[in-house]
Amino acid sequence: MLRRVLCTVLFVGALPSLAEASQGHISVVLLGATGDLAKKYLWQGLFQLYMDQVSSGHSFTFHGAALTALEPGQRLMFDVLKKLACPPDESPNRCAVLKDQFLKLSQYHQLKTAENYTVLNREIETLLRQEGLKEAGRIFYFSVPPFAYTEIARHINSSCRPPPGAWLRVVLEKPFGHDLASAQQLAAELTSFFREEEMYRVDHYLGKQAVAHILPFRDQNRQFLDPIWNRHHVERVEIVLKETVDAKGRTSFYEQYGVIRDVLQNHLTEALMFLTMELPANVSRAEEVLQSKLQAFQSLRGLEKKSAVLGQYQAYASQVQEELQKGQDYISTTPTFAGVVVHSDSLRWEGVPFLLTSGKALDERVGYVRVLFKNRAYCTQRETLRDAGHSQCKAKQIIFYIGHGALNTPAVLVSRNLFRPVMPEGSWREAVGQSDLHIFGQPLSDYYVYSPVKERDAYSVLISNIYHGRKDFFIATENLLASWGFWTPLLDSISHQPPRLYPGGVENQHLLDFEMVSGEVAFILAEPVELLNPNKLMPNDYRTIQSKFRQRPLVSAWSEDLISQLASDIEQTASRTVARSGQFHLALSGGSSPVVLFQRLARHHYAFPWKHTHIWLVDERCVPLTDTESNFFSLHSHLLQTVRVPYFNVHPMPVHLNQRLCVEEDRGTELYAKEIMALVANASFDLVLLGVGTDGHTASLFPHSENGLEGAQTVVLTESPVRPHQRMSLSLPLINKARQVFVLVLGRGKHDITALLSRVGHEPRKWPVSGVNPSSGQLVWYVDYEALLG
Repeated sequence: MLRRVLCTVLFVGALPSLAEASQGHISVVLLGATGDLAKKYLWQGLFQLYMDQVSSGHSFTFHGAALTALEPGQRLMFDVLKKLACPPDESPNRCAVLKDQFLKLSQYHQLKTAENYTVLNREIETLLRQEGLKEAGRIFYFSVPPFAYTEIARHINSSCRPPPGAWLRVVLEKPFGHDLASAQQLAAELTSFFREEEMYRVDHYLGKQAVAHILPFRDQNRQFLDPIWNRHHVERVEIVLKETVDAKGRTSFYEQYGVIRDVLQNHLTEALMFLTMELPANVSRAEEVLQSKLQAFQSLRGLEKKSAVLGQYQAYASQVQEELQKGQDYISTTPTFAGVVVHSDSLRWEGVPFLLTSGKALDERVGYVRVLFKNRAYCTQRETLRDAGHSQCKAKQIIFYIGHGALNTPAVLVSRNLFRPVMPEGSWREAVGQSDLHIFGQPLSDYYVYSPVKERDAYSVLISNIYHGRKDFFIATENLLASWGFWTPLLDSISHQPPRLYPGGVENQHLLDFEMVSGEVAFILAEPVELLNPNKLMPNDYRTIQSKFRQRPLVSAWSEDLISQLASDIEQTASRTVARSGQFHLALSGGSSPVVLFQRLARHHYAFPWKHTHIWLVDERCVPLTDTESNFFSLHSHLLQTVRVPYFNVHPMPVHLNQRLCVEEDRGTELYAKEIMALVANASFDLVLLGVGTDGHTASLFPHSENGLEGAQTVVLTESPVRPHQRMSLSLPLINKARQVFVLVLGRGKHDITALLSRVGHEPRKWPVSGVNPSSGQLVWYVDYEALLG
């Protein structure tokens, strides 16, 4: 049968000779051959491969496979194959012959059991023996859910591998895990059956022509880009994929993954790597490209909760309830929109923000990568007289236009006032007849515009690359795990964060606009109350709950909102105190809880009267102040080095005297007490910030402490049950002289002690924090929902 097909193709002039057709045979096995992806893209991509390579010297057979029984599966598959189309530039006669031959070379198999795979292997071997052909290799394309990968991999490895001398290429579709742990597990399972060089993980964005051209563009234009492709010249980079469609019909998938896992962790991150990686000497060598990408991953700064803004289109909740049969009280926090700012700490890119943005139910369908350059020029000539090719006052940018949108085609655009780019003539051509379109506020005539000579579907590009063994277009295991390692901490931190609701489409207006402030992102506009369902309590409705805890005022909210409220309350207290007395004395505790507060104060409270503020420590570990375990070191790292507090207003505890740590004879506690008496009126701090340990300790006053819980001493040495054991601390009587005391309690790990403290009375020997009771001041508890409710 195969000989007859080859002879027919010879007849239409596709092959030069039958001898050249015997270089080797390739068997392509498409698993999930009747699924949506196969119907929409994969069969068409395989047909395109056949049309492109029919004269390459290789012969082909195509094996569609699924769990469906033979007869119905065969019918479903051939219904798809009959609808395959040739490119417009293909002659009708040749198209008809090639399509007919492709159908004859295709057959359906039910692959359900180990025996089915053994039978498939036997059929391939028999066919090759009958035709006298040597086997070049086999491609197994996994268009199936990832949970099926391991079993299929086991069957292929045990009974369907090609013989020695022939290659095996296994193609895997995303998702490749849900987080770092699941990706590691899946990778470990697959590597027990396949070698790294045999696996081709598909990210179809790497087949998009504009994305695939980023590296070649950088390589071919080194002479122009080398001086400007860096932090000194690039203002920011935007990597964007917007969709108008929503998640209707896919909510079961979306509830598990959301927009960050679906788009940002893979598609947009791959584009990010092409932009930030150092160019290898040879961009055609897959090993060098993959190594450079890995190094670029290692330079990325870790993401925090404030690195992202999240949204969810308003109809999503009802779609989830309907499709997944959830009750009316079901609340989904799955984001359908995300904007994330990414920073690289590499020398090239330090300080340049990379904005990754994607969402569903937005105003337009478009994808692009936009590199916006700094513009230091001032032009005296009015704008209408400026020549786009020479005026340095017009915006300077390079845009890799992925598709859709105003241009509706892949394209590369370079501002005329930058440089005329070098583009490969055979595959890209300069657009002629400039239209009146505007791209990012500029007429198209302001750019050199190039589009592909022949527009190709992403899957056709990738299938061709699989055939040619181009591994640089696919995701290596190391890079996959590096990507998940980068994104998983953010995903964990936002897992319960309520996203902003948006109506969808053009009605979104400016609701999803966000801005960068001090390396973080935040929505510009407040969330309209009318978008919240008045009949259903959303997490956002809990913004701040105020009541009582231990008969004192309680402020409770989600941790992020709680820290925001606490920072604002501290600033208001500081401003009022400075207005009244000219200075503000603030005593801060150490530990992990205040760190996020310090960062908030440093990045968002520019009106804080730091110039008139004295910073004191509530407690300190007996380590050098330069030690990372020092409370002062943490305070300095997260707050003091950022804000302008006069250095003589900063009062670290004297734990390191005479080259010794916390030796009683050095009288460090007396020195600190005298300093407080000299500078703080009546030794009454304006505000003391405390935390709570899981054992009920506060400051460095621990249960059954011999010092500090009572008596006349104001500063004491104490012993901690955990290292470092020696501590210096303000005493409970001194803390209780403060005008205001705020107690901050964060995290589910503090729930048990919070519940206990809500029931016990004044028992500082057992639970020192229960002894916090300002004699003439105010005590306020700031407790997040996780600590309060568990």
